[in-house]
Amino acid sequence: MKFELDVHTHTIASGHAYATVHEMAKAAADHGLQLLGITEHAAGIPGTCDEIYFHNLKVLPRQMYGIELMFGSEINIIDYQGKLSMEENLIERCLDIRIAGIHLPCYEIGSVSQNTNAYVKAIENPQIDIISHPDDARIPIDYETIVDAAKENHTLLEVNNSSLDSLSSRVGAWENLQIMLALCKEKKVPVIANTDSHFTDTVGIFDHVKVLFQELQFPEELVVNRSVDLLKKMIQKHRVMKKIGKQIPRDQ
Repeated sequence: MKFELDVHTHTIASGHAYATVHEMAKAAADHGLQLLGITEHAAGIPGTCDEIYFHNLKVLPRQMYGIELMFGSEINIIDYQGKLSMEENLIERCLDIRIAGIHLPCYEIGSVSQNTNAYVKAIENPQIDIISHPDDARIPIDYETIVDAAKENHTLLEVNNSSLDSLSSRVGAWENLQIMLALCKEKKVPVIANTDSHFTDTVGIFDHVKVLFQELQFPEELVVNRSVDLLKKMIQKHRVMKKIGKQIPRDQ
């Protein structure tokens, strides 16, 4: 399967990544992608950019080196009710792509029930397109509940290539992703693979993910990376739920 997109990456603006927008876009083009998403960390991660950075994303081109670009944020889930570390109006007005995840500097690890509820509330939020790296054994969750919520809300669960790397600070990702993907396969829930690249050398490189997919014989039709159009349709399908009465957790 050809992977057309990688929509979870970071530049120097995130404070602990090491390439510019131009450098990341060039790497994505060189590695054969059609779409690159750059999603800087939101407030709460040490050294990341201020909110004014996201307000000004409108000045950036959405085409570079022959590929499409989307700009957004990896927003922190900060409590057991799925509250986010970015204001609703900023997400709505400024971000092309919206990812939410748990990061230990911004979250107090709770029980399985509490951690699961934090993810479920973010999954239900129509402003959030993707849940990043729900794979860390340090943050135990009920995967069946997460997968069921993703299916109901058309939210994409991420298979994070970086989590599977030996350098990752996250633990137990291989085993946890096996559990999650088996449930997604059984329940026919689409997923998205991302690299979570913090430098150019890993943009569009899905080496670990491909091994995992092959090992589990995960269906190609459930991998959103095979089509840019499919990703956009999935995002739109999820966001339209706002119009039918879904409640959005507010940071207040």
